Amino acid sequence: MHPLIGAGELAALLDGAPAERQPVLLDVRWQLGRSSRENRDEYHESHLPGAAFVDLETALSGEPGPGGRGGRHPTPDAARLQQALRAAGVRQDRPVVTYDAGPSLGAARAWWLLRYFGKSDVRVLDGGLAAWREAGLPVAGGEPQPPLPGDVVLRPGHRELLDGDQVARATGSRLLLDARPAERYRGEREPIDPVAGHIPGAVSLPALDLLDPDGRFLPPEALREQLAAAGVGGPRAAGAAPPVLYCGSGVQACHLALAVEHAGVGPAPALYLGSWSDWVSDPDRPVETGSGAVDAAERR
Repeated sequence: MHPLIGAGELAALLDGAPAERQPVLLDVRWQLGRSSRENRDEYHESHLPGAAFVDLETALSGEPGPGGRGGRHPTPDAARLQQALRAAGVRQDRPVVTYDAGPSLGAARAWWLLRYFGKSDVRVLDGGLAAWREAGLPVAGGEPQPPLPGDVVLRPGHRELLDGDQVARATGSRLLLDARPAERYRGEREPIDPVAGHIPGAVSLPALDLLDPDGRFLPPEALREQLAAAGVGGPRAAGAAPPVLYCGSGVQACHLALAVEHAGVGPAPALYLGSWSDWVSDPDRPVETGSGAVDAAERR
């Protein structure tokens, strides 16, 4: 199943498929620095008809450990996530489409977690609510009728997930990609985490650089070119282990993983979901600033 779906294709599925085969819609409105209440309020203002709101902060993340261990958005407990998804109507026998307001950051986080926990028929609405509106499709407001409870069963381990110690051991032997904006990678600006910089040896490949001006993913051929410049796919990557992706707290890394799958490049990458916020929670871990490894922009 291709990981992305366009607004027109989704509308046709919702209009033409029997109710029991229509996708369950999950609105994962999220923006760095905004509260869960602000995201939910925005959902109430306008959302796809029938979509259920799923909060990234409470449903799609666990509780940070002492001293920030695990990062700002740790991997959620399977039982807790399963409860939230069942409340949103997610079923074993129905596909799921996730979306957000536009750039697909929150939607990608939900997509990756569902895949990691074994739900394979999951897609992301390319361009999100903005693309849906641009296509002239209807939206709804307020709180929709509660969906019928779902019955999805989650089992972890369907994607490679690494912790900080595993990443430290993999440094130097596996390609490590930093999905944050380049200035955060270089340590020039750090708006939220207590330490600036990047994991030594990581290559910068900002996830949001892989979108077009309308917030949709670049075509697969354009993505493959950028990914190859960073060392993903192509002759240089032949026989190598899949790359390891990280970001600030495990959201943009999921977005980059979605881009890799959309491009059709190699096996699914590994994710360090704790990411930079977990890495710097251990003061003994090394930090690099500046250009460090040659970044993707310099390779092109």
